[in-house]
Amino acid sequence: MSFDVRNKHVVVAGGGRSGLAAAELLVSRGARVTLSDPAPPPDASRLRALGITIDVGPHRPDMFAAAELVVLSPGVPPDQPAIAAARAAGVPVMGEVELASRWLSGRVIAITGTKGKSTTTTLAARMLQEAGLEVTAGGNLGTALSTQVAGTSPRAFHVVEVSSFQLEGTDTFHPWIAVLLNLSPDHLDRHASFEAYAGAKARVFANQTPEDWAVVNADDTGAMDLARRGRARRFDFALDAPVSDGVTVEGQDIVRRDRGAAAPLVPLASVRLPGRHLLGDVLAAAAVGCVAGVPPAAMQRAVEGFSGLEHALERVAEIDGITFVNDSKATNIASARRALESFERDVVAIMGGRFKGGRFEDLRDVAAARARAIVAIGEAAPLIEAALADVVPVERASSMEDAVRQARALARPGGTVLLAPACSSFDMFDDYADRGRQFKTAVLKK
Repeated sequence: MSFDVRNKHVVVAGGGRSGLAAAELLVSRGARVTLSDPAPPPDASRLRALGITIDVGPHRPDMFAAAELVVLSPGVPPDQPAIAAARAAGVPVMGEVELASRWLSGRVIAITGTKGKSTTTTLAARMLQEAGLEVTAGGNLGTALSTQVAGTSPRAFHVVEVSSFQLEGTDTFHPWIAVLLNLSPDHLDRHASFEAYAGAKARVFANQTPEDWAVVNADDTGAMDLARRGRARRFDFALDAPVSDGVTVEGQDIVRRDRGAAAPLVPLASVRLPGRHLLGDVLAAAAVGCVAGVPPAAMQRAVEGFSGLEHALERVAEIDGITFVNDSKATNIASARRALESFERDVVAIMGGRFKGGRFEDLRDVAAARARAIVAIGEAAPLIEAALADVVPVERASSMEDAVRQARALARPGGTVLLAPACSSFDMFDDYADRGRQFKTAVLKK
């Protein structure tokens, strides 16, 4: 049965990018839409002109309970009283990705994991485009999935970055290829436990059939455990673990292994991304390309033309022999660790922000081996100092400009100043992008 919202009253919770896209999509499909958000959304007059009612203030349980459908933006926790009231009244509740997926044509390639989603999504989409396929990319990256519905076609490949917040709101979401890059503790300020976080990630496999594909990091035991519970065919990628059917590195090439035979896909010399973990993302994108039938030449063109994303080990400048690197997307402890591991020694790391869970003690060995000092900022600064100050000098800074000034003074020629926060940004900044741009501004300030 087709999904129909005509003349239904739908409440959209959250006026961010995904919520606004969902509201506009619902109106285009004939729904009567109320957008609920604590603050007025941007361009409210245009939304009202489309027929969207805007309810500013706390989410109201009575309004949610009276709706015929509730759609959640990923930033809205599903355990709020208004959401509970809707569920108690029998109102269906779904996330924005679930909503959009019900009207998509074509095939969905969903990419999730604790780290590397944006890089892998972007590069996989570029590989498919280089092969001449009809491709859209978005989800948690760039444009919301709801914006892709109008232009969808049976020939389309929708390459979608999906977070745990988005996946926990899915029910029928069905990727043809589901990619799980890695799994480590994250967002424990929202998810009740690591098990709950992993359960949300596992939903990427929930509706797959034996006709679908699970692309999984064979170096990550947690990711492999989740994938084994699914029904899809598995296609692995790995830098270290043995791969019999999938993508790995042999000699100076990224190769596809198939029943013991290896065929070259992309020379390692073509990869322009720094850091071993970003090479793993290239392998993941190549694995997607293999399943989708992308020729090696198209993969190589995509890799050669891709120098990385803003805020992901982004090289900002070299000043007085010191390299400044922006990895503001390193928003959890595992990703901060990978960032530190990308440099041999003499790193001054700027870390801190709003703590999301995990253990800063897990950084002790890599900090001792590679960091010259740490400059701690934000709410988590005392936690960082308590966990690491006995293995590496830890200084405190009151702002990003102060942090960059201190880091520059602590660094030495040939070394690196690295922004790798291991935390969310919301104590001091609008988001990770705002944090990264403030870092770059401070670095380049005369």
